Amino acid sequence: MIHILKSSASLLATGALVLSLSSLSAAAFETKARAAYVVDQLTDTVLLAKNAEAPLPPASMSKLMTLYVAFEAIRDGRLTLDEQLPVSEHAMSYGGSTMFLDTTDRVRVEDLLRGIIVLSGNDACVVLAEALSPDGTEAGFARYMTKRAKQLGMNNSTFANANGWPAAGHRMSVQDLAILAEHLIEDFPEYYPLFSETEFKFDGRAPSNIHNRNPLLKLGIGADGLKTGHTAEAGYGLVGSAVQGDRRVIFVVSGLDSNAARAEEAEALVTWSFRQFASKTIAKASVPVAQAEVWRGAQTTVGLVPAEDLTVLLPALSGKQINAEVVYTGPIQAPIKKGQKLAELVLQPEDLPEIRLPLVAANDVPSGGFFVRVKTAATVLVARFINGPEAAL
Repeated sequence: MIHILKSSASLLATGALVLSLSSLSAAAFETKARAAYVVDQLTDTVLLAKNAEAPLPPASMSKLMTLYVAFEAIRDGRLTLDEQLPVSEHAMSYGGSTMFLDTTDRVRVEDLLRGIIVLSGNDACVVLAEALSPDGTEAGFARYMTKRAKQLGMNNSTFANANGWPAAGHRMSVQDLAILAEHLIEDFPEYYPLFSETEFKFDGRAPSNIHNRNPLLKLGIGADGLKTGHTAEAGYGLVGSAVQGDRRVIFVVSGLDSNAARAEEAEALVTWSFRQFASKTIAKASVPVAQAEVWRGAQTTVGLVPAEDLTVLLPALSGKQINAEVVYTGPIQAPIKKGQKLAELVLQPEDLPEIRLPLVAANDVPSGGFFVRVKTAATVLVARFINGPEAAL
């Protein structure tokens, strides 16, 4: 039988913890972007999703996938930062944002990485792509990127090239871009500081292309990455991240109509994300939240506790109570081991997705002895006599 223990003010009559969960609905953010996605990394709470799963042209934001594959190759020892790579005629043929490479160059991998991150070098992407491609071609690398993206949970991404140059079928969703950003931040913390560099002067070749295009890096709002993008087809976009206190927000906007609109929208999203929401520890590790009924155990109930402190993101302004439920299937058959997952704490903040958090057994509950079994059997027989044969099952 599924048991649901409810409370809107405190949790719960059977529990030792009183949750003071009150909030006022955060004002919805009305974005001008064609598609947008905002997630709080600490709690994995989605704060905004607009056309989040729609495959759209990502422009240079898709360079983040090329960088991820390159970082994997360095980690695995298939590439080194000091290795010098040749430049093909195909790599040199790209226009747009470039490092102005030519076929006489051999370029250090570290310079290529900076060239992609800071200068958005289309040519630099292809140099790395051809070096890492299973068949030595950019097209082969794009096929590998598509396969690797699916393995990372990016189900709405298909790549036709390494740099986001407009091409049929080259698509990513803003949700996929956020997933990719989170992987870059978490999987490669040693390289992530590159994304906050504001300029890179490569060999004195491109004095007009030395500055990072990310409009947030110098604003003092905690922004530290990741990548802008722009083509006529895609509009202006940005995959960004910012840290304030112990919170990190990852956001993506796409399809804005100008560089100024991109800068304004991105800053507004960061401000909204940090001012309108706050992380709160709602339950402490090992402190019972509720009691669950036990079947044939040495004790009749077991405490339900968080395995670790439970932190959630809630609208920052106080006012309205949030309903809380503990849900479990019981009575729970003994024996029970301490730390065994038994239940879920379910919260439903207004204008935010439902939050489900695991609860575990506070202690061991061994099976009951002879007298417990006799008592249980007697209880079942009495229940069946009074309520029918299906009772007490």
